[in-house]
Order: sequence, then structure tokens, then C-alpha cells
Amino acid sequence: MIDWKQVMHYAEKGSPAPEKRVEKTEAEWEAELPADVFQVTRKHGTERPFSGEHCASFGEGRYECVCCGTELFDAGGKFESGTGWPSFTEPVSDAAIRYKMDRSFGMTRIEALCNVCDAHLGHVFPDGPKPTGLRYCMNSVALKKSEK
Repeated sequence: MIDWKQVMHYAEKGSPAPEKRVEKTEAEWEAELPADVFQVTRKHGTERPFSGEHCASFGEGRYECVCCGTELFDAGGKFESGTGWPSFTEPVSDAAIRYKMDRSFGMTRIEALCNVCDAHLGHVFPDGPKPTGLRYCMNSVALKKSEK
């Protein structure tokens, strides 16, 4: 099970390699993604809190990267964080998420990206519930839900 120490290690030393990679040019991503999704996932934007369709959704299923379809989170690990963004305790596998130090806006945070296509998903924080103590705070538009 992943914990904050492991997240920091991955952010500083590199995340496990994914089984595959999806690489497209910025122009290709822009042509196939809606503008709001492109802004968040490819330009590292953030959607307004409480605006996303997945914020209040707690049914069974899996959450995938909206850009490449990689499974990222199981709905069983989703919780109400009160932040206005979908929050999860852990990814489906160690290789699902790529972690990167983010020192923007005068803060130090850990950015969470899709490890397959590098889509910006959100950030991970060490203030989540048990069992991991982590809060993967994701942009709703970066995710699509499947009933798998």
C-alpha cells in the first residue's frame, strides 16, 4: 500500500515505468479534447471547485484518464474531502500515477499525472483518511468513470 513516504520517493527519484506510453503532440491533444479538458490535462489547469460531475458521485466503478483511458482509481477508495474535487485514498496500481514536485504559486506540492500520457490530474496531499493517509485531489474533467 502506498504512503506519503513512497509518494515523496517517487516524486524525487521517479515513478515506476508504465506498461505502455501514449504520446501525442500538443496539437493532436488540442484537436481531440474539449477546451476545458485540454486546459486542465495538457496545460496543468484547475477546474473550479464543486463544478465537476464526479464530485458528488460515489457509485461503484473505476475512474480512468480522460485522455488515454488508463485505469487510475477505484470508486471504493473515493471519499468526500470537502474540497470540491473528487478525492481518492490510493491509485489502482503504483504505476498508474506519475508524481512530480510542483513548486508553482509559492507552494510545494506533489503533482499527480497519468503515468501513461502525462495528463495533469491534480495533486496528492498527506492529509487523507486511513488506510493510506493520502488525498489524491483530482480534477473531475481529467477523469471518466467506467462501470468495470
